[in-house]
Amino acid sequence: MKKVTSKLSAIAAAALVAGCAVTPSAQDVELATAQVMKSSFRAQGDAKLDRLVLDASNQACSDAQDKSVDEKLAKAIEEANLKTVKFPADGKLIGNWAEGEKIAQNGRGLTWTDNATTANGGGCYNCHQISKAELSYGSLGPSLYNYGKLRGVTDPANPASKPIVDYTWGKLWNSKAYSACSGMPRFGHASILTVEQIKHVMALLLDPKSPVNQ
Repeated sequence: MKKVTSKLSAIAAAALVAGCAVTPSAQDVELATAQVMKSSFRAQGDAKLDRLVLDASNQACSDAQDKSVDEKLAKAIEEANLKTVKFPADGKLIGNWAEGEKIAQNGRGLTWTDNATTANGGGCYNCHQISKAELSYGSLGPSLYNYGKLRGVTDPANPASKPIVDYTWGKLWNSKAYSACSGMPRFGHASILTVEQIKHVMALLLDPKSPVNQ
């Protein structure tokens, strides 16, 4: 969203300059950008116009553009987002890794052609290497191959693994809780994946029997 907004800002600024005798102010550019954004999208299917409204965290990161937010603001963003992390009511964080693999492979959902009854995928391979069997994967995010193994998780139910298990849940639920301007989807916070789906992705990452940890 940040890159799209920057490009649209440049387009809006160029349009303003072409139609004005003086250089537009930052406020003029912001207003023009908002108008371009609003006119460029339409509500259809599961894609609603509320996606154009940034929450405080996304707005702060968008305002920073290519600059990093300062340390104090970054900490405030992370603390605010950490408070939104919700753990399962049943206390069980690990599901079925085979189901998690299906979710990781599935990039469908939340588009104009989808509706609210469509089960969303995680699209994890768009940004990460996860298993050695997958030959095509993105590199926007770090490799997650051997995620649990590298962190010493031999049994997710072992109390010694709890810090890693809790962190992984929190990261999947709301990535900004640990990295203020993370580009990773906030799967739980934004209701992209259900609690059960997140449990399955947790198993994919942490279960020793998962291909991720082989």
